[in-house]
Amino acid sequence: MAAGENGIIRVGVIGGGQLARMMVPPAIHLGLRIGVLAESAGMSAERAADAVGDYRDPETVYAFAETVDVVTFDHEHVPQPILRELEARGVAVHPRPDALQYAQDKILMRQRLDALGVPVPAWAAVADERELQEFVEAHGGRAVVKTARGGYDGKGVRVVSRADEVRDWFTALAEDGRGGHLLVEELVDFTRELAQLVARRPSGETRAWPLVETVQRDGVCAEVIAPAPFDDPATADEAERIARAIAEGVGATGVLAVEMFETRDGRVLVNELAMRPHNSGHFSIEGSVTSQFEQHLRAVADLPLGDTAMTAPAAVMINVLGGPTEGPMPVRYAEALAAHPRAKVHSYDKLPRPGRKVGHVTVTGEDPAAVLAEARAAAALFD
Repeated sequence: MAAGENGIIRVGVIGGGQLARMMVPPAIHLGLRIGVLAESAGMSAERAADAVGDYRDPETVYAFAETVDVVTFDHEHVPQPILRELEARGVAVHPRPDALQYAQDKILMRQRLDALGVPVPAWAAVADERELQEFVEAHGGRAVVKTARGGYDGKGVRVVSRADEVRDWFTALAEDGRGGHLLVEELVDFTRELAQLVARRPSGETRAWPLVETVQRDGVCAEVIAPAPFDDPATADEAERIARAIAEGVGATGVLAVEMFETRDGRVLVNELAMRPHNSGHFSIEGSVTSQFEQHLRAVADLPLGDTAMTAPAAVMINVLGGPTEGPMPVRYAEALAAHPRAKVHSYDKLPRPGRKVGHVTVTGEDPAAVLAEARAAAALFD
């Protein structure tokens, strides 16, 4: 990659949330210049923000891209026409638009995963209530319906038994004027949810972290246990094989998170993809030799990737959801740090709001049960 002044690579992150915020320390350690295009003032990564503006506005994005050597992302919502124009102008974009489209559109994702032979739930793209009802009746009377674009943290997802339960979504598609489909999937009878993170650089080098177990509450990730406890190591081997196959098959660059279901008959099915650092990898800041944030920067700058081995036998990350009613997380720091000196506390500099991710707590150690208990106790002090 061509570097900027004095040979220093300048990385530009579109999106000013906590993921961009957590890229800043490793960028400093790697000797990279990092800049952020934040959506608005006061966002989590505002300390690194070089610009504030709308990522959907082409000229705003083009002007930001002129100040950096490579563009990457805090989220997947930048429109494809803007990304493709960036590439046409000679800007290095990672992940590339051809790959990112599969994280932006769930129907495209399912089509591509089918083509790659990746195991996924039974699914269909449906254009109206009749097609949806036929799928529901053919798959046990209940199904999961998702908007093709824009959903995250449980938004844009409904479990339905009747097609009219998403009539408002069909109406919105019709009013949009461009047409479109909803994604419907079988309601998977799973035992737990898993996530496999891999990183890939443009040259093709890949590294994988240990498979983790994720615990969701109200559609939001609440806990991550690393490594995922399992009786059969073949599960972890298969999850890594699938994630590497997806990374290669879509040409992902940077961190790729593959969210999976483990079924009662021992299979793993791919649920979602994210092409950026991901909530399921936050444990890696303390729990891995190379965190997902450092690795993402290495990958998009096409630098050699780091070791992903764990620093301790067990690591647990607990999200702080909502936060203290009297203010941001630091109002409770003295109590939490005194009570749990082994816990590592991360504030996202966000004001409390019900259900909002305002930070996380990580504990590492030898005994998985003790690590989980301490992480929960430390995070509870921020309720």
